[in-house]
Amino acid sequence: MTLQTGPIADRIKLGVLGMALAAPLALAGAAHAQSYPDTNQTLDWTIAFGPGGGNDIMARTIVDILAKYDLYPGDISVENRAGGSGAVGWGYLFAQSGSGYGISTTSGSFVTTPLQADTPWQPADFTPVALLATDDLVLVVNGSSEIQDIGQFIEFAKANPITIAGTGTVNVDFIVPTLFAQAAGFEFEYVSFNSMADQTTALLSSSVDAMVGNPGEILGLIDSGDLRALVYSGASTPDALAGVPTMGDVGHDIGVSMPRGLILAPDAPAEAQAFWIETMKRVVETPEWAAYIENNTLTPTIVYGEDFRTFLNRTQNGFAEVLRSVGAIQ
Repeated sequence: MTLQTGPIADRIKLGVLGMALAAPLALAGAAHAQSYPDTNQTLDWTIAFGPGGGNDIMARTIVDILAKYDLYPGDISVENRAGGSGAVGWGYLFAQSGSGYGISTTSGSFVTTPLQADTPWQPADFTPVALLATDDLVLVVNGSSEIQDIGQFIEFAKANPITIAGTGTVNVDFIVPTLFAQAAGFEFEYVSFNSMADQTTALLSSSVDAMVGNPGEILGLIDSGDLRALVYSGASTPDALAGVPTMGDVGHDIGVSMPRGLILAPDAPAEAQAFWIETMKRVVETPEWAAYIENNTLTPTIVYGEDFRTFLNRTQNGFAEVLRSVGAIQ
């Protein structure tokens, strides 16, 4: 073989050399794009509330499932960073912008806290992974009440002044019945209590006409007949409340729920988001997750990625409208 020399041949050689160098660089780039998760990095899992609460239980359930089924290859550090109705924990995650190794679970406060406090973040700022379930409320009356169903309740409320109890003031216990009352065409007086126990005592003593609550907290009293469930705010009724219609079933869907989901830090790499979406698709198919949903009387509501961001925006906008209408926020 004759070797060519001269300026043209030199340029050919340089071109071949350039392609030879570019090939491994391209492969390295592809490998880098697919390298998540890096097992040398610890996943920093923030729980924005203290131990034992609903957010804590959900997060640790997911982590246990990841470990049992070997769904995450690296180490996971789980830390409770409570304070400010979630503002401290989610603020910590917000500060990890650009990282694929900061992660957290969401709850109702993820939507309501920025409406009440001057947080540097909004729900839509974070990288959405998945909405996994919604934490919804049931409207109940005293078991001895003459009101037997939600239709009778609405008719009674249109003709008489009524009171509905809830825990706290500017939160979901106030927002859900307010939206439902607006849709159904009645008015009520909201009575705030400091705890579910206090408001339940008030209803059982007929000091208020009705109350809203998480079904998991009052299911025993519903099953015993001490309380009568009338309507459920979620998209579908859990098995534990079989026979109770949803607000949508009776034509007054409020379109909002409390999101139990998973988020990454803002601007997390696309490969991190994709990994966690695929991983959570496997998590929600496990019997352990099914047991978690049933035991906590949650509504299985699953959407992924940007659809979760859309859900958060819609929920927050709906809540903000209600709170502004009553002067609770500016």
